[in-house]
Amino acid sequence: MMNTLINAKELRAGLPKVIQQVRRGVRFTVLYRSRPAFQVVPIHAPDQAAGEVQDDPLYRARPLGRSADGRSAADHDQLLYGR
Repeated sequence: MMNTLINAKELRAGLPKVIQQVRRGVRFTVLYRSRPAFQVVPIHAPDQAAGEVQDDPLYRARPLGRSADGRSAADHDQLLYGR
């Protein structure tokens, strides 16, 4: 089964297209602030063990760009992940 990376902005802008692709079996991993946030999967897709988020290579990826709200990456990690 195909897994495609997409950021939250692309998801919002292209939701109808994403829905069409999901109906055809494509899974999407949605990035928020350059980190995996959630997946969009077909409703009848077989369950897959996702594993620990720390094991995902994207989780450890370096940030891309700068925050528009003036907060540091550590600030965002605290808000998103509670650490």
